[in-house]
Amino acid sequence: MAERHPILDLKDATPRMLPDGVINAPLELRLAAGEFALIECPSGEWAAHFADICCGLHPLQRGTVQFLGRDWSGITHMESNALRGRIGRVFHDAAWVGFLDMEANILLSQRYHTLRELPVLRSMALELAHEFGLPGLPVGAPVGLTPADLARAACIRAFLGEPLLILLEHPLRPGDTELPVPLINAVSTARNRGAAVIWFTPDDAIWRDRSVPATHRLRLSEEGLIRPRRLT
Repeated sequence: MAERHPILDLKDATPRMLPDGVINAPLELRLAAGEFALIECPSGEWAAHFADICCGLHPLQRGTVQFLGRDWSGITHMESNALRGRIGRVFHDAAWVGFLDMEANILLSQRYHTLRELPVLRSMALELAHEFGLPGLPVGAPVGLTPADLARAACIRAFLGEPLLILLEHPLRPGDTELPVPLINAVSTARNRGAAVIWFTPDDAIWRDRSVPATHRLRLSEEGLIRPRRLT
């Protein structure tokens, strides 16, 4: 039986055209179905750069980035768009479109990258809203929502459509004691169906928290991904 491709595979992936001081070293990371990397990194910008690399949005000086066995540099624009429909993402800078209401914002990526029908997406999004503690999908423009509700809406968008790679760029706001549990539950559900997850955090306490069931605990620095020998 042929070996299954990993969900994500970075081999000697050295990006170019990144700001000075951001990820200047080759990146090595291989995540199979169900694996979960918890990565401590110094800022949301660093998390965003790494996530962009995983999504094939940064050209490389050398090395490869493969998603579901496909090298981003060797496929067409149409194929890239289709593959990105299998990636969910919480953006560190929110990335809301100000002139769209929240439902349109949440559904936008899936409507662009996939062929799922609108009623199906709405039903899936409503189920996720309940899982993240909301009575329904947020309404109105992003500017009218509280930071807590925006954080939950970002999680709905990231997990919508049962993605196979989930990238969480600093998904928790300081002092939010209610979101961690449903977020960890959503991560576990996604892993059980075969997704791989990367959760970036600036918080050393979260990185060390054994209740966050990561299979890999890594640190991102200018030297690349560091694998500590043990938690101290």
